[in-house]
Order: sequence, then structure tokens, then C-alpha cells
Amino acid sequence: MILLLGILLVLFMVKVYVISTIFAEEIKTIQKRDPAARSVFEVILLYQGLHALIHHRIAHFFYRKNHFLTARWISQVSRSLTGIEIHPGATIGRRFFIDHGMGVVIGETTVIGDDVLLYQGVTLGGTGLEKGKRHPTIGNTVVIGTGAKVLGNITIGDNAYIGANAVVIKDVPPNSTVVGVPGRITKQDGKKIDVSLDHIHVLDPIMQTVEALEKRLDALEKKTKP
Repeated sequence: MILLLGILLVLFMVKVYVISTIFAEEIKTIQKRDPAARSVFEVILLYQGLHALIHHRIAHFFYRKNHFLTARWISQVSRSLTGIEIHPGATIGRRFFIDHGMGVVIGETTVIGDDVLLYQGVTLGGTGLEKGKRHPTIGNTVVIGTGAKVLGNITIGDNAYIGANAVVIKDVPPNSTVVGVPGRITKQDGKKIDVSLDHIHVLDPIMQTVEALEKRLDALEKKTKP
């Protein structure tokens, strides 16, 4: 019994070492972007976003070898364990991080660049039954907020920010911020939002217009008062 436990412990430590080596960049990214990540060991054991990515790398390998059933089986097991569904056909770049992750769905023909951050509830999905490329292409250093839906064969440019619960169905140019339903591009007073996506300070262009009109009405009312 003691020998068996010893063997299991050795195998576990080997697994931890392999993950910490192969996914070193992703682990460092998690520690950088999540202040709750206190140690490498904690990230490897407890972060389902990392687990989902590990499973996806394995499933994607089988998918590229045309072992589609095996690939889908691995992805479905991963979905049951992590709450994150990544189709094995999706292409994902380096230093990818899914924060929390529950309810994230990534479709088959999705292409994700490097240094992309997703929050929980994000969907990168299709809009119909068409064949071929039917899911989004996400550029580098993109942040997609909680509950956002990015749908169809569209492109999200580098350094773009998608606000929480936005629904995006059109291309987004680089260095843009999108909010609302449907997604609307808004300028942030010429300032780039921090990589953590401070949802509190994301501006809505329609609300900016309404506030400007209210100020204009107040000014006119003051002028017309006797």
C-alpha cells in the first residue's frame, strides 16, 4: 500500500513538472493577470481555465490527425470537468487565459491569437449552418468581458476590448472598445483601457450622446428662464 502511494505521488509530481514546463507561459500569464493566483502549484491544481487548455491541446492534436471521435470525446470530458467547452478544431495561440471560465463556449473554426483573455460566460460561436469558416477570428491581446457573445465569421482586431454582455456580429477594428447589444464601438477619451478590462470605466456611446443632450437641454432651459 505504501509502495503504491509512493508511486502515485511520484507520478503526480512528474505530471506537475511536465505541466509547469510545457505551459510555463500560460501559468505566468495567469499569475500576472489574476491577483488571486498565489503560487504555481495552486494554478496547476485549481485553475479550470488551464485544465481546459491542456485538454484542448491534446484534443486538437487528435483532431489534426483526423481522429475526430477521440478529439470530441476528450473535449466533452473536459467540458464535464471544467464547465468550459472548446471544440477540438479551434486554433488557440500562446498565453491564452480563461478567467473563472464557467459557461465559456469556443466553436470549431474559431481562431484565437496570442495573449487573449476571456472571462466567464463568453461565447465565440456561429450564426448559421454554413460550412467552412463560421466562427470568429480573435486578434492578439484581445480582452472579452463576462457574458459577451462574438458570433459569426468576423474579425476582432488586435488590442480590442469587448465589454461585458456585448453582442458582436460585425468586424471590430484594432484598438477599439465595443459595448452594448448589438455591439457599438466607443472611444475611451483617447485612452487605452488596462489589460484587466476595467468594466466600470467602459463608456457607452449612446449614453454619452444622451448625457450630452441632457446638458444641452439644461443649458437651453437656463437661457429661456426669465
